[in-house]
Amino acid sequence: MTLTKESLIAAIKAKIVDIAAQTGDDASELEPDDIIPATGLIDSTGLLDLLAWYEKTYDIPLSQEELTIDNLGSLTRMAEFVLRRKSLP
Repeated sequence: MTLTKESLIAAIKAKIVDIAAQTGDDASELEPDDIIPATGLIDSTGLLDLLAWYEKTYDIPLSQEELTIDNLGSLTRMAEFVLRRKSLP
């Protein structure tokens, strides 16, 4: 699988839509720059699920210092973080 910003955003959004659906929420309208925790679409358990999936899927162990809104707050920021960590354009 080729990692591009667009493909990463789509994959992360699909995971969030799946997590939100488990609690009866619809995250299909989530925009790339929406701040995920602020949307209320997934709860704290959902956020932990998302981060565990993110680490495993992209083989990126996250340090406590990296768990910030600047790195992981939106679909765009999460995609860009993967690309930076993987040293991809």
